[in-house]
Amino acid sequence: MFTIAKTAENQMINEAIKFANVRLIDAEGEMIGVVPIEEARQKAEDAGLDLVCISPNPDNPVCRVMDYNKFMFEKKKREKDAKKNQKETELKEIGLKLTTDVHDIEVKRKAVVKFLSNGNRVKVNIRFRGREMAFQNKGFDVMTKFAEGVSEYGTVDRPPKIEGRNMVMYLTPVKKK
Repeated sequence: MFTIAKTAENQMINEAIKFANVRLIDAEGEMIGVVPIEEARQKAEDAGLDLVCISPNPDNPVCRVMDYNKFMFEKKKREKDAKKNQKETELKEIGLKLTTDVHDIEVKRKAVVKFLSNGNRVKVNIRFRGREMAFQNKGFDVMTKFAEGVSEYGTVDRPPKIEGRNMVMYLTPVKKK
């Protein structure tokens, strides 16, 4: 086996390891101790495996005797499984106005509850038009009331904040126990 020097993943193996002494772990996982690099390479060659630098710390480099190709295959498999089990959250946006009627707010609240139940973050946005900028305090009241209406499904991630002519608030789903 003992052919590859350095891999695409910047993993030092075999001849690429330049430390004088390394802490060696054998193929069975037993700690052998600190040995000269030549002895470590010889043990790997005798076993028909690769010498892989697990921790390239200059003070205490750790190397292991293993089949490098099998190690990389299992590593990629673990990464693939982790990626498959990971859920990607989306950011959904809902728009309100100061003059939005009670029934319309209820419809938008139901939509937000659906988004939060699916595990998505929600951006609640109020756009101030014309003279409505003078009534920003009413915007805070609308946001607070809206957040209270969905409080059992989501919590306020970022409180209401004025950004130009908009007021923005972010909601995140409540963690399920």
